[in-house]
Amino acid sequence: MGKSSRRPSTTSTASAVADADVPVVGQREPCPCGSGKKYKACHGRARAVAAPTPTGRTFEGLPGEPDWVALREVVPAATATLTLAPALRRKKSGDQPALNEITVATVLPLAWPAMRRADGRVLVGLQTGGGSGDPSRDVGSAAAAAVAAEPGTPITLTDLPSDGPRLQAVVAPDATMTVTLHEGFDFWVEGADDLDAEVRESLERANSAVIPTARLTGVEAAYWCQIGDRTHLRWVLPQGEDELLDGLARLHATGESSLGDGTRYVGAFRAHGLLVPVWDLPQEWTADDVEGPAAAFAERLAEALAKDEPLTYDERRARAGVVSRQLTLR
Repeated sequence: MGKSSRRPSTTSTASAVADADVPVVGQREPCPCGSGKKYKACHGRARAVAAPTPTGRTFEGLPGEPDWVALREVVPAATATLTLAPALRRKKSGDQPALNEITVATVLPLAWPAMRRADGRVLVGLQTGGGSGDPSRDVGSAAAAAVAAEPGTPITLTDLPSDGPRLQAVVAPDATMTVTLHEGFDFWVEGADDLDAEVRESLERANSAVIPTARLTGVEAAYWCQIGDRTHLRWVLPQGEDELLDGLARLHATGESSLGDGTRYVGAFRAHGLLVPVWDLPQEWTADDVEGPAAAFAERLAEALAKDEPLTYDERRARAGVVSRQLTLR
């Protein structure tokens, strides 16, 4: 007799709330239906089913591609300010200030795709839904809509065209991606005099869901985080998947895939065309503790990637093990 499924039912009392009655919130906020799950794993999942699964490298060609993936998928609260493409920049006009840059954020109030603040600044959310099936187009369309909007205007999902510009056409090709992590989402209301009650409630929900996270300084797009009593390193790597899997297999076969004593390589997930290896760390380790081991691993990986001879039998077996532990994030 086959085992019964352990997959949680989608018809529980909390989950049975009609989608239309559940407000859209950030993907990692608690679902407003009261199920106790994150929105992404509850009513957000149902809203995402209709969208086709994107293929390829969503953020390829953007400055700091791995950090775009990290802010979209693994970082709770962060921002990065980037220069707009020349065609989208706005000159000062009357009381309207010049607009030469946008700030991308992991999440915005009420999961808005974007907003033009009253002071004229444009904020764009990365962890939002969209109907095109291409997150780069959804986010790029939201950014373009916010740039064209009047100050004080939020951009909602219904405002987004399905054929709008991709991020690669919105961000200047020579822009710099510098990530700033935040302990919460108070940057939403920085400088605001009055705070709408609905925005305040969304802010409180979002702040309650933030997990401690830090970006390493010695390597690119590697993020230490602490979830409950577990400590991890999640590292978005820029290499092509096949090349990277070969490199990881060579290290795994020789016992060099960990980050040192007390650490363990647990696998990798696939997100937007890139791989994100994950390590378990000793619970007491801080981000500073993993800086040295991560830098040493980067050197070992570079040496493994430089090898061009075929994988050995042991390395092929190791590669199969690495592949078997993969999962894909949408």
